[in-house]
Amino acid sequence: MLSMRRRAFSLIELVIVVVIIGIIAAIAIPRMSRGATAAAENSLKANLSLMRNALELFQTENGGNYPASADIVNALTKWSDGNGGVSGAATRPSTHPYGPYIKEIPKLGIGANKDSNTIATSAGAGVAWVYANNDFKANTGNATYDAW
Repeated sequence: MLSMRRRAFSLIELVIVVVIIGIIAAIAIPRMSRGATAAAENSLKANLSLMRNALELFQTENGGNYPASADIVNALTKWSDGNGGVSGAATRPSTHPYGPYIKEIPKLGIGANKDSNTIATSAGAGVAWVYANNDFKANTGNATYDAW
């Protein structure tokens, strides 16, 4: 009678496979996380550029005046009259031929205030964008990003 032998992996073969998978993971995971960080940084740069361009267009079309800090959201997302006045009408009124300069305030995609789109004149909890000295800064909680 022929003996039936079961074929299986030896313990050494399994250990070698686990070690190889560990080495591949040690190489791949840091590369993937760097890619995610770079994507978030690029998103932040793009959103800052978008906000600053909207601000400059408002300033150009409104007699060189920047919007008031208290009304910055409306100034950028609503119709304006060329003198800084804002209209919330659903369609462009003839008295407010300019704007809107941005559809909506973008959400912050990185940092301590991620997913917030609030604007204030100084950094604080929950504040995504700081509007001061006629410029926007991000409020991520990271000095490098916040200096951009």
